[in-house]
Amino acid sequence: MAGFFGRKNHEPTNIPTYDPTLGDPAAARLMSDMERRDWRAVHNFLSVIQDPDHLQYYLNFCTKQNGVQAWIDDWIEAEPHSFLPFLVGGAHAVKWAWLGRGIALAKDTLPAQFKIFERRLRRAHALLTEAIARNPDDPTAWAALIPCGMGMSLGLEEATRRFQEAAARHRWHLVAHQHLHNQFLRKWGGSHELALSFAEDAAANAPASSGLATLVVTSHLEQWVDLGSGVGHAGHEHLNSPATLAGLHAAADRSVRHPHYRRRLGWQHDHNIFALAFWVTDQWNASGEMFDQLGDQVTETPWNYYAGEPVKRFAWARDEVSRNRTGS
Repeated sequence: MAGFFGRKNHEPTNIPTYDPTLGDPAAARLMSDMERRDWRAVHNFLSVIQDPDHLQYYLNFCTKQNGVQAWIDDWIEAEPHSFLPFLVGGAHAVKWAWLGRGIALAKDTLPAQFKIFERRLRRAHALLTEAIARNPDDPTAWAALIPCGMGMSLGLEEATRRFQEAAARHRWHLVAHQHLHNQFLRKWGGSHELALSFAEDAAANAPASSGLATLVVTSHLEQWVDLGSGVGHAGHEHLNSPATLAGLHAAADRSVRHPHYRRRLGWQHDHNIFALAFWVTDQWNASGEMFDQLGDQVTETPWNYYAGEPVKRFAWARDEVSRNRTGS
């Protein structure tokens, strides 16, 4: 295995098995229903969810399934007054659009890819607008419209308006915050300062268990990558600066290390991203505490900052932390 970001080679031990459901049998059942194109079962599953955070959490599993656009119209035709088929179809179409575009910079993206991207985004926008019309009180479709608008180049002002619509319905909606924060990054037309300011404000005011303090970590990791993550590069200097390290620890104190922190659906992402951030900054004990909480529960993000399989990167980091932490 080749080294990366200046860290020494070693073959990881005890590589966990990746489980996208993180051991949640309800999520596994929903994924199975989606794979079988059983929209009735999906409708029955989603229709009883009252908590908007729970709805968003399970919607995320729906958007990751392949082939949804091939059968979602059957559900729409059968349940034209329900917002759910429009929400699932629209949110999936946003992700489908970005997959069609690819991850290359605009200058390296083919015209044919842009045409696919634009066509899918228009479909997503239409479906999400119909979802909002059928359930004006739900924030989920508004959250999905933020990356849809980013793809359509509608700008920061429109992204903020859509975020405000979501937040008006659910103040600490995690995914709405994540989407707006993403648009505030320099690579999407914002700046490092804008993204970090938004993240720190959310972390300072949100409940400990909301997951929003992780936006601070994401801000610093994105600046690290953008400015160069290797030793001697500006990104490396930024991530390892006393101010950044203090900010990372403050974010952990407001969330995963806060006495009022409770494990919500998706809590594993919080601990994974702090584990990575503390690992790459040689905060061995702090990272080890996160790995202790996680066991083998790997989330794809943030380990997809690196090439290769996330489970191997997770195991590699955990091994190095274990060798270097003290008092364990």
